[in-house]
Amino acid sequence: MAVEALTDANFEEKTKTGVSITDFWAAWCGPCKMQSPVLDALAEDPNFANINFFKVDVDENKQVPGDFGIRAIPTLVVVKDGQAVERLTGFHNKEQLSEILHKYA
Repeated sequence: MAVEALTDANFEEKTKTGVSITDFWAAWCGPCKMQSPVLDALAEDPNFANINFFKVDVDENKQVPGDFGIRAIPTLVVVKDGQAVERLTGFHNKEQLSEILHKYA
């Protein structure tokens, strides 16, 4: 599964059921550029087939990042059935994210 870009308009619908991880990012953000391939690799990992991987560009979408109080990027938010259950700020490598996601897989 690929990482899907979400917007303010479809975020709630896409995250209301199941488990997802959303990367709040911006094109100008260096650490965000490092985080993206890590999420791409995890999205392809069969161990996480039941987790949806999303991205929200904070420059193009203001409502959802505001609702989550995103003040630094990259920020990763794990959502289970519409409720945030975990929040990570800053770059996280594949091993770190894998360990966290195994709790929800």
